[in-house]
Amino acid sequence: MAKRADEFYYANFVNSMAIACEAGELLREVLTNFTRETLPKRLADMHEIEHKGDRSKHELVEALARAFIAPFERDDIIMLSQNIDNVTDAIEDILIHLYITDIGAIRPGALAFADVLLRCCKATEQMLEEFRNFKKSKTLRDRVIEVNRIEEEGDELYISVMRELHTTGLTPMEIIAWREVYEFFEKCCDACEDVADIVESIAIGNT
Repeated sequence: MAKRADEFYYANFVNSMAIACEAGELLREVLTNFTRETLPKRLADMHEIEHKGDRSKHELVEALARAFIAPFERDDIIMLSQNIDNVTDAIEDILIHLYITDIGAIRPGALAFADVLLRCCKATEQMLEEFRNFKKSKTLRDRVIEVNRIEEEGDELYISVMRELHTTGLTPMEIIAWREVYEFFEKCCDACEDVADIVESIAIGNT
């Protein structure tokens, strides 16, 4: 019975990260086929995904409040769930900022970043799939490393696109708007790395 109860938490982590991947897919689709006219509708779609992530997080918190025992420390469970939800929130923030600043066209750097972000999200989901086996897993460490590797790829891309942004004759307002968009992208990749760091910490502390 305890193992069945524990499985709820691991399944919830994976489901919540799958929701973040869904947000990443939508973001890439919006940027690839970008139009100002459709942005409000796509923003509403993204907000629905974000709400779905919130519901998944709340389900976990409610189950934890009722549980007599948990697979590991309750504070760690809540922290991991919150950080997974942070990924979805950060992705939504990108679309919100594009709408607020009335971006007219998408820069190639944003498309490249959307691809990196989606790969980072999917690698994080794969890591969480393996997390349920952390006490005997031979591949969890490799999956943590893969998330970190893609996050580092995002760091390198961030430097490149920011350099390009400031050396191509854009207006000050364009630079400010896109600089913030790229910072949001980097924040998303950092959020995935935060999830990986927590998973690694829990695995080390409970084996």
